[in-house]
Amino acid sequence: MIVSEERRFLFVHVQKTGGSSVSRLLLEHVPDAQRLDEQVHGGKHALMRTALRTRPDLAGHFVFGFVRDPWARLWSWHQMVHRREERVPERLQHNPFWRAVARDYADFERFVLEGPDVFRRLRTPQLDYLRFQGRRADFIGRTESLAADLDTVRDRLGLPDGVAVEHRNSARAPSDHRAQYTPAMRDRVAEVYAVDIAAFGYRFD
Repeated sequence: MIVSEERRFLFVHVQKTGGSSVSRLLLEHVPDAQRLDEQVHGGKHALMRTALRTRPDLAGHFVFGFVRDPWARLWSWHQMVHRREERVPERLQHNPFWRAVARDYADFERFVLEGPDVFRRLRTPQLDYLRFQGRRADFIGRTESLAADLDTVRDRLGLPDGVAVEHRNSARAPSDHRAQYTPAMRDRVAEVYAVDIAAFGYRFD
């Protein structure tokens, strides 16, 4: 979660939507941009409502964030944890969620079918991160059109032309995530993320 008083914006970082790339861009190109990780419960992935309850002075700021195809998002999430388990296993010790997924959910099917019942973050609709008291974030972009939607954000914030996002983490989504799903897994994601699917029109094609 990134805030700027000069540009009057609040960026809400929904997990696995390209938010690390967006955060890096904002911190590099907005001089007074700062993280709210220590101020707001939930850290860098705090909900919009949590931030505005903690910091009501931010209510007039331009609030934005990104969402992602929920089927691609869960596949990317699972793959990220297991990549880190292989490459930098020491990082798992500092994140109970990563540690539990690495230990108990090596199988992606089990992660999809059982994980949302165990981990709140896996069953929380992305839209819940981006609304508060009847207000949605002022702009909700999509990971699938990250570069184009960041142009909209850049123009709104007055960032210089030519500022481009450096793709990191989930911004490099695998193109074959649909091949990882059985019909039961596909339907489970549709059930868990029915709110997002209805709000943003995602489909499993």
